[in-house]
Amino acid sequence: MSVFQTYLQLGFFHIFNLQAYDHLVFLLALCAPYVLQDWRRVAALVTSFTVGHSITLALATLGFVQYSPALIEVLIPVTILLTCLVNLSKAGQRPNPRAPIVLALPNLLAISFGLIHGLGFSSYLRELLGHQSRPVLELLAFNVGVELGQLLIVSLILILGLVVLRVFNVARRDWLLVVSGAAAGIAVILLLQHA
Repeated sequence: MSVFQTYLQLGFFHIFNLQAYDHLVFLLALCAPYVLQDWRRVAALVTSFTVGHSITLALATLGFVQYSPALIEVLIPVTILLTCLVNLSKAGQRPNPRAPIVLALPNLLAISFGLIHGLGFSSYLRELLGHQSRPVLELLAFNVGVELGQLLIVSLILILGLVVLRVFNVARRDWLLVVSGAAAGIAVILLLQHA
């Protein structure tokens, strides 16, 4: 297996690591307002998040940015909580179908929060890389793997939402409230653990 394939798989499977469940909870909160027919918006949103975390992941892994891991451990649940609060404030509103898909406010928020999550990924990736000084190929492959993993998870979330909304006839507003409330509860628990 090539180096690219190895790090692609590491990035992909890192998303499914239960020790990184805060990342899964963030993705759940990020996608809560959307349904399957909004898949283009969701793909743009997740890719925006990937752009953000790819920037800081690269900068931290290459040693250009120093940060406090303890601070990042607190800020990650804050990003989840803020995303949930934005969701809850918009409960009952449908996304504007004419709003831009790429240059949208939720995408800017996702990029910003991605910057924080990228720092959380960097310690894991630095452990994998060891003492390599310029692991550009590895960084690229890892980020592509993370993006593919995120898109798979988001697809599963959207399909679950479709089943809940269509099969069980749950109102979209109720789905948003339950999912965002659950994610917010997990974020508060994480905050209390790191306080």
